[in-house]
Amino acid sequence: MGLRFQRRIRIFKGVYLNLSKTGVSFSLRGRGGGITVGKRGPRASVGIPGTGLSYQTKLGSGAGVVGIVVAVIAAVVILAQFL
Repeated sequence: MGLRFQRRIRIFKGVYLNLSKTGVSFSLRGRGGGITVGKRGPRASVGIPGTGLSYQTKLGSGAGVVGIVVAVIAAVVILAQFL
């Protein structure tokens, strides 16, 4: 079993800097979804709070219809947090 390191630093509400053994990423998160940008590119995730169920997809040219839907839902969740 390998050693794992991960640390999330809250910049302000909904905005995080993520540090790990393999790199740094930046996240915009709300309850139920979020968007993360790191060395593997942008990713969107949505979930049902309290259930452990979630879906994550890579954004970009190969995202497809499901990726676009997940990105839109994640963006709405993030915006709703600030309103």
